[in-house]
Amino acid sequence: MHNILFVSLDTVRADVAYSGKMPGIESLRRDGVTFRQAISSAPFTPVSHASVFTGLQPARHGIRHLLRERLAPEATTLAERLKAAGYATGAVVSCPGLNKWYGMDRGFDHYDDEIPRLPDGSDPLTTPDVKKRGLALKRAPLVVERALAWLEQQEGPFFLFAHFFDAHWPYEPPENFCSEAANPYEGEVAYSDHHLQRLLRGMEERGHARQDTLIVCFSDHGEDLAGWYPNDHAGSLGHPYEEGHGCLLFDATQHVPLIIGGPGLPRGVEAGGQVRLVDIAPTVLDLLGMDKGDLDGLSLTEFFGTGGEGASRPAYSETYYPEERRADGQYPGLSPLAAVRLQDDGEGGRRKVIWQIGTDTVEYYDLRADPHELNGQRLSAEAPPQA
Repeated sequence: MHNILFVSLDTVRADVAYSGKMPGIESLRRDGVTFRQAISSAPFTPVSHASVFTGLQPARHGIRHLLRERLAPEATTLAERLKAAGYATGAVVSCPGLNKWYGMDRGFDHYDDEIPRLPDGSDPLTTPDVKKRGLALKRAPLVVERALAWLEQQEGPFFLFAHFFDAHWPYEPPENFCSEAANPYEGEVAYSDHHLQRLLRGMEERGHARQDTLIVCFSDHGEDLAGWYPNDHAGSLGHPYEEGHGCLLFDATQHVPLIIGGPGLPRGVEAGGQVRLVDIAPTVLDLLGMDKGDLDGLSLTEFFGTGGEGASRPAYSETYYPEERRADGQYPGLSPLAAVRLQDDGEGGRRKVIWQIGTDTVEYYDLRADPHELNGQRLSAEAPPQA
């Protein structure tokens, strides 16, 4: 039984993660398989992580809004499966979106979700403002300290989940770990990356070798910085209600990093086929020889034995957060969205369709000709997209 480490770098865009500026991420890439086209199921923390840990899309795991639902009773978490198989299970999480209230602690022997209250003294869990919630977090040094303290107590196989929330707004890196950072957001990513390296070193110092550990590193969603990057759409770029993430399904928030490495897996391989975060749980179960059951995700093991070659998977994403965002009356016309992103196996073309749930509004994007999703084509039932 191999040890398992999950690292969630919350709110980290794929282009920043793979920029070459983050030495911790680069070390994981050298030791494993980098999935260059990984897509999240939703642009906010509880929904996306629930898909990671259950292998189910939101309609089946039950969490579809920021504050309304908990994990469905019939959904089985990866931690529950691993605990039943004899693993010690521990988690250190750092934001309101992974509070025990959602049910994400199911299967964990130890689940540290302690965070401070908001500056005004209110409970961050009850705050629908995704930016304001970012003021309540457990900083990366404390995540590492508590994760390593739990590791010190483990003698048998373990499953550890460490969650870093530092890249979330506000973008105020406490220390400068990247002289090449283009902006404060990248500084926060570099801050998380520095403490990711501390976690990896600390694990080895406690007798748990990286080469004997299955390591999965991912982000739950990216971030729209309202003009800091060419594919941003928020703020004055046409979507003033989008404050970082939550309301839109463009690649700025849905295209995320995913790296998997471990015993017997190829090293330094890049996989270009499109995959999904919902594929993580079935991949781990497959690698461990455990029954996957009825999951929406598919194992990624086909990418491990072929130099990164594997069939691209259609990627579904959704967000019902607009229903909560419009509650204050400022944006009454907001609609929940769903999207499907497709990647061709031949010439590498990518396409995406985004539709407003409950309306006839559908937009089509040719991501090869329009990689920043700036020129969507409005569709109707009578006018299919031109190939």
